[in-house]
Amino acid sequence: MTNVMNLTKFTRSCLEKFDRVYRSIGFWLTSLHKVFNPRHQNFDLHQQWRNLHFSRLQSQRLRLGSIGLFATLLIGWTSHSSGATSPQTMQLPLSTRGSQIIDAIGQPVLLRGVNWFGLETETHAPHGLWLRDYKEMLAQIASLGYNTIRLPYSIASLRSESLTGIDFTIGANRELEGKTPLEVMDAIIEEAGRQNLTILLDSHRLNDREIPPLWYDEDYSEADWIETWKMLATRYKDRPHVIGADLKNEPHGIASWGTYDITTDWRLAAERAGNAILKIAPHWLIVVEGVENNVPGQQFTHWQGGNLEGVKRYPVRLSNPRQLVYSPHEYGAGVFDQPWFSEPTFPGNLLRRWEVGFHYIATEKIAPIWIGEFGGRQVDETSKEGIWQRKFVEFIGKNDLSFTYWSWNPNSEDTGGILLDDWVEIDRPKQDLLSQLLPASTQQTRYSVMTHDR
Repeated sequence: MTNVMNLTKFTRSCLEKFDRVYRSIGFWLTSLHKVFNPRHQNFDLHQQWRNLHFSRLQSQRLRLGSIGLFATLLIGWTSHSSGATSPQTMQLPLSTRGSQIIDAIGQPVLLRGVNWFGLETETHAPHGLWLRDYKEMLAQIASLGYNTIRLPYSIASLRSESLTGIDFTIGANRELEGKTPLEVMDAIIEEAGRQNLTILLDSHRLNDREIPPLWYDEDYSEADWIETWKMLATRYKDRPHVIGADLKNEPHGIASWGTYDITTDWRLAAERAGNAILKIAPHWLIVVEGVENNVPGQQFTHWQGGNLEGVKRYPVRLSNPRQLVYSPHEYGAGVFDQPWFSEPTFPGNLLRRWEVGFHYIATEKIAPIWIGEFGGRQVDETSKEGIWQRKFVEFIGKNDLSFTYWSWNPNSEDTGGILLDDWVEIDRPKQDLLSQLLPASTQQTRYSVMTHDR
Protein backbone atom coordinates (compact mmCIF):
# COMPACT_ATOMS: atom_id res chain seq x y z
CA MET A 1 0.00 0.00 0.00
CA THR A 2 2.78 2.44 0.97
CA ASN A 3 4.74 1.61 -2.18
CA VAL A 4 1.71 2.32 -4.36
CA MET A 5 1.13 5.67 -2.69
CA ASN A 6 4.83 6.50 -3.12
CA LEU A 7 4.56 5.64 -6.82
CA THR A 8 1.62 8.01 -7.22
CA LYS A 9 3.45 10.80 -5.35
CA PHE A 10 6.56 10.25 -7.50
CA THR A 11 4.64 10.55 -10.77
CA ARG A 12 2.90 13.69 -9.52
CA SER A 13 6.27 15.16 -8.54
CA CYS A 14 7.64 14.44 -12.02
CA LEU A 15 4.65 16.17 -13.60
CA GLU A 16 5.11 19.27 -11.44
CA LYS A 17 8.83 19.49 -12.26
CA PHE A 18 8.01 19.12 -15.96
CA ASP A 19 5.45 21.91 -15.64
CA ARG A 20 7.88 24.29 -13.91
CA VAL A 21 10.63 23.73 -16.51
CA TYR A 22 8.29 24.39 -19.43
CA ARG A 23 6.82 27.52 -17.89
CA SER A 24 10.33 28.83 -17.15
CA ILE A 25 11.32 28.34 -20.78
CA GLY A 26 8.12 30.08 -21.82
CA PHE A 27 8.96 33.05 -19.57
CA TRP A 28 12.43 33.53 -21.09
CA LEU A 29 11.15 33.14 -24.65
CA THR A 30 8.50 35.76 -23.93
CA SER A 31 11.13 38.14 -22.52
CA LEU A 32 13.40 37.71 -25.58
CA HIS A 33 10.44 38.16 -27.88
CA LYS A 34 9.55 41.48 -26.23
CA VAL A 35 13.15 42.71 -26.65
CA PHE A 36 13.52 41.78 -30.31
CA ASN A 37 9.93 42.24 -31.38
CA PRO A 38 8.43 44.76 -28.93
CA ARG A 39 5.26 45.36 -30.91
CA HIS A 40 4.57 41.61 -31.21
CA GLN A 41 4.42 41.79 -34.99
CA ASN A 42 3.94 38.84 -37.36
CA PHE A 43 3.23 36.18 -34.74
CA ASP A 44 2.80 35.68 -31.02
CA LEU A 45 5.76 33.59 -29.81
CA HIS A 46 4.40 33.42 -26.28
CA GLN A 47 1.07 32.10 -27.53
CA GLN A 48 2.84 29.49 -29.67
CA TRP A 49 4.90 28.33 -26.69
CA ARG A 50 1.87 28.33 -24.39
CA ASN A 51 -0.04 26.16 -26.85
CA LEU A 52 2.91 23.75 -26.92
CA HIS A 53 3.15 23.84 -23.14
CA PHE A 54 -0.52 22.98 -22.63
CA SER A 55 -0.33 20.26 -25.27
CA ARG A 56 2.64 18.63 -23.59
CA LEU A 57 1.15 19.10 -20.15
CA GLN A 58 -1.98 17.29 -21.25
CA SER A 59 0.19 14.50 -22.66
CA GLN A 60 2.00 14.16 -19.36
CA ARG A 61 -1.34 14.12 -17.50
CA LEU A 62 -2.53 11.28 -19.70
CA ARG A 63 0.55 9.30 -18.71
CA LEU A 64 -0.04 10.16 -15.05
CA GLY A 65 -3.68 9.16 -15.43
CA SER A 66 -2.66 5.72 -16.67
CA ILE A 67 -0.32 5.24 -13.74
CA GLY A 68 -2.98 6.64 -11.40
CA LEU A 69 -5.53 4.18 -12.76
CA PHE A 70 -3.16 1.29 -12.09
CA ALA A 71 -2.44 2.66 -8.60
CA THR A 72 -6.14 3.10 -7.89
CA LEU A 73 -6.90 -0.47 -8.89
CA LEU A 74 -4.03 -1.77 -6.81
CA ILE A 75 -5.02 0.36 -3.82
CA GLY A 76 -8.59 -0.89 -4.19
CA TRP A 77 -7.32 -4.47 -4.06
CA THR A 78 -5.07 -3.84 -1.06
CA SER A 79 -7.80 -1.85 0.70
CA HIS A 80 -10.21 -4.71 0.24
CA SER A 81 -7.63 -7.10 1.58
CA SER A 82 -6.80 -4.97 4.61
CA GLY A 83 -10.34 -3.81 5.42
CA ALA A 84 -9.56 -0.13 4.72
CA THR A 85 -12.40 2.25 3.82
CA SER A 86 -13.27 2.25 0.12
CA PRO A 87 -13.84 5.46 -1.91
CA GLN A 88 -17.11 7.18 -1.02
CA THR A 89 -19.90 7.11 -3.60
CA MET A 90 -22.42 9.86 -3.05
CA GLN A 91 -25.96 8.92 -4.12
CA LEU A 92 -27.73 12.12 -5.14
CA PRO A 93 -29.92 13.97 -4.21
CA LEU A 94 -28.96 15.08 -0.71
CA SER A 95 -31.00 15.85 2.39
CA THR A 96 -30.31 16.03 6.13
CA ARG A 97 -30.76 13.95 9.26
CA GLY A 98 -30.02 15.64 12.55
CA SER A 99 -26.53 17.11 12.29
CA GLN A 100 -25.63 15.20 9.12
CA ILE A 101 -26.00 15.80 5.41
CA ILE A 102 -27.01 12.45 3.95
CA ASP A 103 -27.37 11.04 0.46
CA ALA A 104 -30.37 9.32 -1.09
CA ILE A 105 -29.68 6.01 0.70
CA GLY A 106 -29.09 7.61 4.10
CA GLN A 107 -25.30 7.53 3.93
CA PRO A 108 -23.60 10.50 5.69
CA VAL A 109 -21.86 12.82 3.24
CA LEU A 110 -19.03 15.29 3.78
CA LEU A 111 -18.86 18.07 1.22
CA ARG A 112 -15.29 19.26 0.91
CA GLY A 113 -14.92 22.10 -1.53
CA VAL A 114 -13.55 25.41 -2.70
CA ASN A 115 -14.95 28.79 -3.63
CA TRP A 116 -14.09 29.71 -7.23
CA PHE A 117 -15.14 33.34 -7.56
CA GLY A 118 -15.40 35.80 -10.43
CA LEU A 119 -18.89 35.36 -11.89
CA GLU A 120 -20.17 37.83 -9.30
CA THR A 121 -17.61 40.50 -10.26
CA GLU A 122 -17.38 42.99 -13.09
CA THR A 123 -15.71 40.39 -15.33
CA HIS A 124 -18.93 38.30 -15.22
CA ALA A 125 -16.86 35.11 -15.48
CA PRO A 126 -14.90 32.87 -13.10
CA HIS A 127 -11.44 34.31 -12.63
CA GLY A 128 -8.28 32.76 -14.02
CA LEU A 129 -9.67 31.91 -17.44
CA TRP A 130 -7.37 34.56 -18.89
CA LEU A 131 -4.61 31.98 -18.26
CA ARG A 132 -6.24 28.56 -17.94
CA ASP A 133 -8.60 26.24 -19.76
CA TYR A 134 -11.77 26.00 -17.66
CA LYS A 135 -11.95 22.23 -18.02
CA GLU A 136 -8.36 21.88 -16.88
CA MET A 137 -9.09 24.13 -13.90
CA LEU A 138 -12.01 21.94 -12.83
CA ALA A 139 -9.95 18.77 -13.34
CA GLN A 140 -7.24 20.16 -11.06
CA ILE A 141 -9.80 20.92 -8.32
CA ALA A 142 -11.11 17.36 -8.50
CA SER A 143 -7.62 15.85 -8.61
CA LEU A 144 -6.75 17.41 -5.25
CA GLY A 145 -9.61 15.56 -3.55
CA TYR A 146 -12.31 18.26 -3.45
CA ASN A 147 -15.84 17.25 -4.37
CA THR A 148 -17.73 20.56 -4.33
CA ILE A 149 -17.53 24.07 -5.75
CA ARG A 150 -19.36 26.97 -4.16
CA LEU A 151 -20.00 29.13 -7.22
CA PRO A 152 -20.70 32.82 -6.46
CA TYR A 153 -22.77 34.96 -8.82
CA SER A 154 -24.40 38.39 -8.89
CA ILE A 155 -27.81 39.26 -10.28
CA ALA A 156 -26.15 41.95 -12.40
CA SER A 157 -23.83 39.39 -13.98
CA LEU A 158 -26.56 36.90 -14.82
CA ARG A 159 -28.64 39.66 -16.42
CA SER A 160 -25.72 40.90 -18.51
CA GLU A 161 -25.00 39.94 -22.10
CA SER A 162 -21.26 40.62 -21.90
CA LEU A 163 -18.20 39.34 -20.10
CA THR A 164 -14.45 39.88 -19.96
CA GLY A 165 -11.44 38.08 -18.55
CA ILE A 166 -11.48 34.96 -20.73
CA ASP A 167 -8.76 34.11 -23.24
CA PHE A 168 -10.77 32.33 -25.91
CA THR A 169 -7.63 30.99 -27.61
CA ILE A 170 -6.85 28.62 -24.74
CA GLY A 171 -8.06 25.05 -25.15
CA ALA A 172 -11.71 24.49 -24.29
CA ASN A 173 -12.22 28.21 -23.57
CA ARG A 174 -12.98 28.46 -27.30
CA GLU A 175 -16.34 26.90 -26.43
CA LEU A 176 -17.17 29.93 -24.25
CA GLU A 177 -16.72 32.55 -26.98
CA GLY A 178 -19.95 34.37 -27.75
CA LYS A 179 -21.70 33.08 -24.63
CA THR A 180 -23.46 35.20 -22.03
CA PRO A 181 -22.39 35.02 -18.35
CA LEU A 182 -25.36 32.73 -17.64
CA GLU A 183 -24.31 30.44 -20.49
CA VAL A 184 -20.77 30.37 -19.11
CA MET A 185 -22.28 29.28 -15.80
CA ASP A 186 -24.05 26.51 -17.75
CA ALA A 187 -20.73 25.35 -19.20
CA ILE A 188 -18.93 25.39 -15.85
CA ILE A 189 -21.73 23.41 -14.24
CA GLU A 190 -21.88 20.89 -17.09
CA GLU A 191 -18.14 20.21 -16.95
CA ALA A 192 -18.17 20.06 -13.15
CA GLY A 193 -20.64 17.20 -13.44
CA ARG A 194 -18.31 15.34 -15.78
CA GLN A 195 -15.55 15.79 -13.21
CA ASN A 196 -17.69 14.39 -10.35
CA LEU A 197 -17.90 17.81 -8.71
CA THR A 198 -21.10 19.02 -7.08
CA ILE A 199 -22.14 22.68 -7.27
CA LEU A 200 -23.54 24.96 -4.58
CA LEU A 201 -24.86 28.18 -6.13
CA ASP A 202 -24.15 31.29 -4.06
CA SER A 203 -26.03 34.59 -4.34
CA HIS A 204 -22.92 36.60 -3.51
CA ARG A 205 -23.86 40.08 -4.72
CA LEU A 206 -26.76 42.00 -6.18
CA ASN A 207 -24.67 44.35 -8.30
CA ASP A 208 -21.26 43.23 -9.52
CA ARG A 209 -19.18 45.53 -7.30
CA GLU A 210 -19.85 44.91 -3.60
CA ILE A 211 -21.60 42.68 -1.07
CA PRO A 212 -24.76 44.37 0.24
CA PRO A 213 -25.79 44.17 3.91
CA LEU A 214 -29.29 42.91 3.02
CA TRP A 215 -30.86 40.76 0.32
CA TYR A 216 -32.13 43.87 -1.46
CA ASP A 217 -30.90 47.44 -2.06
CA GLU A 218 -31.90 50.59 -3.93
CA ASP A 219 -31.37 48.92 -7.34
CA TYR A 220 -32.56 45.36 -6.69
CA SER A 221 -35.71 44.41 -4.81
CA GLU A 222 -36.48 41.29 -2.80
CA ALA A 223 -38.55 40.18 -5.78
CA ASP A 224 -35.46 40.48 -8.02
CA TRP A 225 -33.51 38.30 -5.60
CA ILE A 226 -36.18 35.61 -5.28
CA GLU A 227 -37.03 35.60 -9.00
CA THR A 228 -33.35 35.04 -9.82
CA TRP A 229 -33.31 32.07 -7.47
CA LYS A 230 -36.48 30.69 -9.06
CA MET A 231 -34.95 31.08 -12.52
CA LEU A 232 -31.82 29.17 -11.43
CA ALA A 233 -33.85 26.46 -9.72
CA THR A 234 -35.87 25.97 -12.90
CA ARG A 235 -32.74 25.97 -15.05
CA TYR A 236 -30.73 23.48 -12.98
CA LYS A 237 -33.30 21.35 -11.13
CA ASP A 238 -32.60 18.48 -13.52
CA ARG A 239 -28.82 18.76 -13.06
CA PRO A 240 -28.48 16.40 -10.07
CA HIS A 241 -24.99 17.60 -9.17
CA VAL A 242 -26.34 21.11 -8.55
CA ILE A 243 -27.10 20.34 -4.93
CA GLY A 244 -28.36 23.57 -3.45
CA ALA A 245 -28.70 27.28 -2.92
CA ASP A 246 -26.64 29.45 -0.56
CA LEU A 247 -29.35 32.08 -0.31
CA LYS A 248 -27.30 35.21 0.41
CA ASN A 249 -23.66 35.85 1.11
CA GLU A 250 -22.78 37.38 4.49
CA PRO A 251 -25.76 39.39 5.73
CA HIS A 252 -24.29 42.16 7.88
CA GLY A 253 -24.74 45.72 9.12
CA ILE A 254 -28.41 46.26 9.89
CA ALA A 255 -29.32 42.66 9.03
CA SER A 256 -30.98 41.02 12.05
CA TRP A 257 -32.19 37.60 13.23
CA GLY A 258 -35.30 37.04 15.33
CA THR A 259 -36.38 40.68 15.43
CA TYR A 260 -39.50 40.20 13.27
CA ASP A 261 -38.64 43.41 11.43
CA ILE A 262 -39.74 42.58 7.89
CA THR A 263 -37.15 44.98 6.44
CA THR A 264 -34.08 43.54 8.22
CA ASP A 265 -34.86 40.09 9.67
CA TRP A 266 -32.71 37.79 7.55
CA ARG A 267 -34.24 34.66 9.05
CA LEU A 268 -37.69 35.60 7.69
CA ALA A 269 -36.29 36.50 4.26
CA ALA A 270 -34.45 33.16 4.12
CA GLU A 271 -37.76 31.38 4.74
CA ARG A 272 -39.45 33.24 1.89
CA ALA A 273 -36.68 32.53 -0.60
CA GLY A 274 -36.00 28.98 0.57
CA ASN A 275 -39.63 27.92 0.32
CA ALA A 276 -39.95 29.51 -3.14
CA ILE A 277 -36.95 27.47 -4.33
CA LEU A 278 -38.23 24.22 -2.79
CA LYS A 279 -41.47 24.52 -4.76
CA ILE A 280 -39.37 24.19 -7.93
CA ALA A 281 -36.40 22.12 -6.77
CA PRO A 282 -37.57 20.17 -3.70
CA HIS A 283 -34.35 18.13 -3.63
CA TRP A 284 -32.02 21.12 -3.21
CA LEU A 285 -30.27 21.91 0.04
CA ILE A 286 -31.22 25.37 1.30
CA VAL A 287 -28.10 26.87 2.85
CA VAL A 288 -28.64 29.76 5.26
CA GLU A 289 -25.80 31.91 6.56
CA GLY A 290 -25.82 33.86 9.78
CA VAL A 291 -25.76 37.61 10.32
CA GLU A 292 -23.17 39.83 11.97
CA ASN A 293 -25.08 41.42 14.88
CA ASN A 294 -28.63 42.29 15.94
CA VAL A 295 -29.61 38.94 17.44
CA PRO A 296 -31.61 39.17 20.69
CA GLY A 297 -29.51 37.92 23.59
CA GLN A 298 -26.35 37.22 21.57
CA GLN A 299 -23.22 36.52 23.64
CA PHE A 300 -20.42 37.36 21.19
CA THR A 301 -19.61 39.64 18.28
CA HIS A 302 -19.01 37.84 14.99
CA TRP A 303 -17.76 37.98 11.43
CA GLN A 304 -20.21 39.00 8.73
CA GLY A 305 -22.43 35.98 8.11
CA GLY A 306 -20.96 34.17 11.11
CA ASN A 307 -23.59 34.79 13.79
CA LEU A 308 -26.03 31.91 14.11
CA GLU A 309 -26.68 32.37 17.83
CA GLY A 310 -30.37 33.01 17.14
CA VAL A 311 -31.16 29.67 15.52
CA LYS A 312 -32.13 27.91 18.75
CA ARG A 313 -34.86 30.43 19.61
CA TYR A 314 -35.67 31.46 16.05
CA PRO A 315 -35.03 28.58 13.62
CA VAL A 316 -35.56 28.92 9.90
CA ARG A 317 -38.88 27.27 9.04
CA LEU A 318 -38.91 25.55 5.64
CA SER A 319 -41.69 23.55 4.01
CA ASN A 320 -39.27 20.61 4.17
CA PRO A 321 -36.96 21.00 7.19
CA ARG A 322 -34.81 18.10 5.97
CA GLN A 323 -33.36 20.33 3.26
CA LEU A 324 -32.06 22.99 5.68
CA VAL A 325 -28.33 23.56 6.33
CA TYR A 326 -26.80 26.43 8.32
CA SER A 327 -23.55 27.96 7.09
CA PRO A 328 -21.28 30.31 9.09
CA HIS A 329 -18.21 32.10 7.72
CA GLU A 330 -15.05 32.21 9.83
CA TYR A 331 -11.74 34.04 9.34
CA GLY A 332 -8.49 34.80 11.10
CA ALA A 333 -6.46 37.86 12.02
CA GLY A 334 -5.11 38.21 8.48
CA VAL A 335 -8.53 39.40 7.33
CA PHE A 336 -9.09 41.62 10.37
CA ASP A 337 -7.38 41.51 13.74
CA GLN A 338 -10.47 40.97 15.84
CA PRO A 339 -10.21 41.54 19.63
CA TRP A 340 -10.57 37.84 20.45
CA PHE A 341 -7.26 37.07 18.72
CA SER A 342 -5.51 39.19 21.38
CA GLU A 343 -7.26 37.76 24.43
CA PRO A 344 -4.88 36.08 26.90
CA THR A 345 -6.73 32.77 26.48
CA PHE A 346 -6.18 32.65 22.69
CA PRO A 347 -6.40 30.16 21.01
CA GLY A 348 -8.25 28.26 23.72
CA ASN A 349 -11.04 30.86 23.61
CA LEU A 350 -11.92 29.88 20.05
CA LEU A 351 -13.66 26.63 20.90
CA ARG A 352 -16.32 28.32 23.03
CA ARG A 353 -16.82 31.04 20.42
CA TRP A 354 -17.43 28.43 17.72
CA GLU A 355 -19.73 26.34 19.89
CA VAL A 356 -21.87 29.32 20.96
CA GLY A 357 -21.75 31.02 17.57
CA PHE A 358 -22.83 28.11 15.39
CA HIS A 359 -21.70 24.61 16.31
CA TYR A 360 -24.35 24.09 19.01
CA ILE A 361 -26.72 23.64 16.06
CA ALA A 362 -24.90 20.42 15.16
CA THR A 363 -24.23 19.40 18.78
CA GLU A 364 -27.95 19.55 19.53
CA LYS A 365 -28.78 17.89 16.20
CA ILE A 366 -30.91 20.83 15.06
CA ALA A 367 -29.38 20.80 11.57
CA PRO A 368 -26.04 20.29 9.81
CA ILE A 369 -23.31 22.92 9.73
CA TRP A 370 -21.48 23.69 6.47
CA ILE A 371 -18.57 26.12 6.79
CA GLY A 372 -19.26 28.20 3.69
CA GLU A 373 -16.04 30.21 3.86
CA PHE A 374 -12.82 30.14 5.82
CA GLY A 375 -9.27 30.85 4.74
CA GLY A 376 -6.13 32.88 5.16
CA ARG A 377 -2.58 33.30 3.90
CA GLN A 378 -0.79 31.98 6.99
CA VAL A 379 -0.78 28.32 8.03
CA ASP A 380 2.31 28.40 10.25
CA GLU A 381 2.42 27.54 13.96
CA THR A 382 3.45 30.98 15.27
CA SER A 383 1.35 33.73 13.65
CA LYS A 384 -2.13 34.46 14.98
CA GLU A 385 -3.65 33.62 11.62
CA GLY A 386 -1.67 30.41 11.27
CA ILE A 387 -2.58 29.27 14.77
CA TRP A 388 -6.26 30.10 14.16
CA GLN A 389 -6.33 28.32 10.80
CA ARG A 390 -4.70 25.16 12.15
CA LYS A 391 -7.07 25.13 15.09
CA PHE A 392 -10.08 25.56 12.83
CA VAL A 393 -9.03 22.79 10.44
CA GLU A 394 -8.65 20.53 13.47
CA PHE A 395 -12.14 21.58 14.65
CA ILE A 396 -13.69 20.87 11.24
CA GLY A 397 -12.08 17.44 11.10
CA LYS A 398 -12.95 16.46 14.65
CA ASN A 399 -16.61 17.38 14.17
CA ASP A 400 -17.02 16.02 10.61
CA LEU A 401 -18.17 19.33 9.15
CA SER A 402 -18.61 20.09 5.46
CA PHE A 403 -16.70 23.11 4.14
CA THR A 404 -15.87 25.21 1.08
CA TYR A 405 -12.52 26.94 1.42
CA TRP A 406 -12.00 30.58 0.47
CA SER A 407 -10.59 30.47 -2.01
CA TRP A 408 -9.42 28.53 -5.03
CA ASN A 409 -8.41 31.88 -6.58
CA PRO A 410 -5.01 33.39 -5.70
CA ASN A 411 -6.38 36.92 -6.23
CA SER A 412 -8.33 37.13 -3.00
CA GLU A 413 -6.42 40.07 -1.53
CA ASP A 414 -6.70 39.24 2.18
CA THR A 415 -6.59 35.43 2.05
CA GLY A 416 -4.77 34.37 -1.09
CA GLY A 417 -5.82 31.04 -2.49
CA ILE A 418 -5.01 27.39 -2.94
CA LEU A 419 -3.50 28.37 -6.28
CA LEU A 420 -0.42 30.58 -6.37
CA ASP A 421 -0.26 33.77 -8.43
CA ASP A 422 0.61 31.92 -11.64
CA TRP A 423 -2.83 30.22 -11.43
CA VAL A 424 -1.16 26.82 -11.91
CA GLU A 425 1.05 25.95 -8.95
CA ILE A 426 -0.48 24.95 -5.62
CA ASP A 427 0.28 26.64 -2.28
CA ARG A 428 1.78 23.47 -0.83
CA PRO A 429 1.70 24.33 2.90
CA LYS A 430 -1.94 25.39 2.61
CA GLN A 431 -2.95 22.33 0.61
CA ASP A 432 -1.03 20.07 3.00
CA LEU A 433 -3.04 21.50 5.89
CA LEU A 434 -6.35 21.08 4.07
CA SER A 435 -5.38 17.55 3.04
CA GLN A 436 -6.10 16.52 6.62
CA LEU A 437 -9.75 17.03 5.72
CA LEU A 438 -9.63 15.38 2.29
CA PRO A 439 -9.73 11.78 1.12
CA ALA A 440 -6.57 10.28 -0.34
CA SER A 441 -5.97 11.72 -3.82
CA THR A 442 -6.62 8.34 -5.40
CA GLN A 443 -9.92 7.95 -3.52
CA GLN A 444 -11.95 10.89 -4.79
CA THR A 445 -15.64 11.01 -3.93
CA ARG A 446 -17.86 10.06 -6.83
CA TYR A 447 -21.57 10.53 -7.12
CA SER A 448 -24.42 8.67 -8.76
CA VAL A 449 -28.08 9.57 -9.09
CA MET A 450 -31.02 7.73 -7.57
CA THR A 451 -33.81 7.70 -10.14
CA HIS A 452 -36.67 6.83 -7.79
CA ASP A 453 -38.45 9.29 -5.53
CA ARG A 454 -37.27 9.58 -1.95
